[in-house]
Amino acid sequence: MRTPHLPEAIATRKYFDREFERQAIKLLPNEYYVTGEDVVLTTVLGSCVAACIRDEKAGVGGMNHFMLPDDEGGTADRMLSASMRYGCYALEVLINELLKMGARRERLEAKVFGGGAVLANMTTLNIGDRNADFVLRYLKTEEIRVAAQDLRGPHARRVSYFPITGLALVRRLTRQDDQVSVERDERALARAIATSGTAPARGGELFTRASASRTSS
Repeated sequence: MRTPHLPEAIATRKYFDREFERQAIKLLPNEYYVTGEDVVLTTVLGSCVAACIRDEKAGVGGMNHFMLPDDEGGTADRMLSASMRYGCYALEVLINELLKMGARRERLEAKVFGGGAVLANMTTLNIGDRNADFVLRYLKTEEIRVAAQDLRGPHARRVSYFPITGLALVRRLTRQDDQVSVERDERALARAIATSGTAPARGGELFTRASASRTSS
């Protein structure tokens, strides 16, 4: 599928991150961002997944944030801006935008995060596991190497990704107020799925300094 330019899906929330001392771009659900600049891309994940993909030689990288693995209704001809919540579209858009900026498909490497089971009573929907399975399957099919992953588990996560160096910082959100915010967004997602696939509302904006782990290429 040929994906058009999607200005309405590009993350626009920019700020100066004092911790990392550089410009940062915050991604909400259904958004992506691709850049060749030395910035940090951040997002918060519950059952959603973020794929971070870069081409080291071309010096470009990006991140997306999707909510569901696929459009099971098969309505592939809908406007993609309304379907960025689906991993199949979000990954295709991210990869195509990287290629437009000079990346080569055979040089791409990915790091993937999220897919948590934040709510104990969402086992029937199993969104986190489905998202985690999907992103790994998609990247394998596209022959894109997965350099690191932090998927599944009971925790929400904040991911900070440096597209130029490939460094990713993953923080599990353990504070009660952070968990409450993520759980609220997860319930909204579950309700949206239960009511005929209405697009879920965008999630809250969270920051934390919880326990961290680093992954680098």
